[in-house]
Amino acid sequence: MGNPIITAENLGKKYLLTHQRREPYTALRDVIAEKAKDLGRHLTRPFTNAPSKVLDPNKEEFWALKDVSFDVNEGDRIGIIGRNGAGKTTLLKILSRITEPTEGRVRIRGRVASLLEVGTGFHPELTGRENIFLNGAILGMTKSEISRKFDEIVSFAEVERFLDTPVKRYSSGMYVRLAFSVAAHLEPEILVVDEVLAVGDAQFQKKCLGKMEEVGKAGRTVLFVSHNMNAVERLCNRALILTNGKLHLLDNNVRFVVMKYLSAVEDNVKSYWENINENYNNPYFSPVRFYLGDSHGNMITMPVANDQDVFVHIDGTIEVEDIALQVGYALFREDNQLLYWSLFNDTQENDWPKIKKGNIRFYSILPKRFLNEGIYRLELISALYYREWIIEPNKNAPQIILQIQGGLSDSPYWMVQRPGLLAPVIKWNTR
Repeated sequence: MGNPIITAENLGKKYLLTHQRREPYTALRDVIAEKAKDLGRHLTRPFTNAPSKVLDPNKEEFWALKDVSFDVNEGDRIGIIGRNGAGKTTLLKILSRITEPTEGRVRIRGRVASLLEVGTGFHPELTGRENIFLNGAILGMTKSEISRKFDEIVSFAEVERFLDTPVKRYSSGMYVRLAFSVAAHLEPEILVVDEVLAVGDAQFQKKCLGKMEEVGKAGRTVLFVSHNMNAVERLCNRALILTNGKLHLLDNNVRFVVMKYLSAVEDNVKSYWENINENYNNPYFSPVRFYLGDSHGNMITMPVANDQDVFVHIDGTIEVEDIALQVGYALFREDNQLLYWSLFNDTQENDWPKIKKGNIRFYSILPKRFLNEGIYRLELISALYYREWIIEPNKNAPQIILQIQGGLSDSPYWMVQRPGLLAPVIKWNTR
């Protein structure tokens, strides 16, 4: 494939953290007296070895990055994800040559355009027009190149009316629109974008994501830090996870990386329940297990993408057969709002699964691309129709958790959570 456009070798960045400590008040005369004693000791014993230098106990070494190595090939669109404080912005600052690494080195071929925070490279006293030329020059563009792209930059940023107004009077949204527009339109070989898109409104975010997709398809390299996992999946062909300043995972399967990251963040999400204490035993139906799995009955980990096959499995035993038996689940939103019930005998009677004594498994697929992103609660239901509850939802029911992240649609406009309770994908036509 040729030489990488970016090579990072054992990158490390160390900072010294200062911890303030409350100390008793020291008078100026005491400080002067102490300094005089030090001077006297130096004059009377000039050849005494100086004490070895030790780290101030009020200071602490902090490695924002440590031993980070990877290659980026031309045309790669790499999503960089991790929790706050993981070292993402520090890495981008090193790659953008804003700060020097403490250890290691980075080799870059090509011109880098960086958008690390709102208004990077802008002068607040200059107008929007002047800042476009200033920022373009900082990025290494000639005046003719900037002039050729000028109208396109202004149109994308939607700041025509305020072009000759000092940017210090811009709103944060206008500021970031213009900053992003300059960085994206001046055709750098490498575009570095931090989590700045959160400042803009939803419509602007869609425009930015669309532009970044266009930049990537043009063969240029994009490094993209974001907490929007939908955008990372949509835009990137590779992804990496930073954890406590170290490279945890780098893979070409972006969805795999995203799911690994979210699984680590949401390790308290339980999608499995087992009747260990046999509290729900009943001759008509005794539940054994209640969980989310695949079509073969294997457990799956949370979160799941919305286009992924997910099955609800309910294992149990039946000692006494009864035609009135109902088994299923209730689905609640995180705020306890009931969305629907699903029971095995919701369909016409000829389609009901066969009930038998002994061990039995009920299973049903969850509707694809129907629920919105978020966390949901499933509660087990078991009853004899209009006679008695065996397990009643919102009262004594076992529960498991479903978390949906990504996979909402193939549409380029579905990179963020949709408004509303549900997010069904419904095909439209014209005539």
